[in-house]
Amino acid sequence: MNAYDFDGTIYHSNCTVGFGLWCLRRHPSLIFTFGIRVNWYFILYKLGKIPNYRMQRELFRYLTMIDDFDEQIEKYWDVHENEISTWYLKQKRPDDLIMSSSPTCIIAPIARRLGVNYVATDYDRELGVLLDNLMYAREKARYIIEHGFPVIEHFYSDSLSDTPLALCAENAHLVKNRGTTVVDWPALDPKTRAKVKKEIDTGWSIHLSEKI
Repeated sequence: MNAYDFDGTIYHSNCTVGFGLWCLRRHPSLIFTFGIRVNWYFILYKLGKIPNYRMQRELFRYLTMIDDFDEQIEKYWDVHENEISTWYLKQKRPDDLIMSSSPTCIIAPIARRLGVNYVATDYDRELGVLLDNLMYAREKARYIIEHGFPVIEHFYSDSLSDTPLALCAENAHLVKNRGTTVVDWPALDPKTRAKVKKEIDTGWSIHLSEKI
C-alpha cells in the first residue's frame, strides 16, 4: 500500500481554499458572512494568538453556509480534477490511501473519482465543529497505527510536518513545486529536525493562487 498527502502533493494546490474561493464567486454574500470573520482569525493565528486547529476550524466554517454544497463540490471537481499530478496518475493503485487535513466532504468526491481509499478531517457541516482531531502531522501516523493498516511501501507529502508518518513507511518522498517534483525525504539532521518542529508547530501553508 502507498499513502499520499493530498494538498500540494498529488493535487497542485489547497482544495479547501480553492473550493472556498469557488463558493465566494458563486455566493457573494459569503464575503460578509464568512470572509471578514476568517480574515480576523487568520490575523490572530499569524500573531500566535490562536492554535492551528482553531484557525482551520474557522476556515472550514464556510462549508456550513452553502445550501447547494453537493452540487457545487461536484462542479468544482469537474473543473479541477485535471490538477491531479500526472506523476501520481501514472502510478496510481486501487489500494492507495489519501490522507488529508482537508475536510472529508471535500476529499471524498475526488477520492471516489480516483477510485482510491481516503481519510481526512472529520468536520460536521451542520454543526460547524470538528468531530475528531485534524488529520494532520502526528494524527496521520496515529491513525495508521491504531487502525492496523498494512505496511506502507511508499509515502508522499509536500510537508515536513508529515515526518511522523514518513517514519512509518518503508520509503518516503518529499514533493515540491506544487506537486510536480518528487525527491527523497531528507535525512533528519539537526537542521531538518528544526524545520519539522516548526512545520508541526505552525501548521500548514495556504496556497492562494487558485483558479476560480
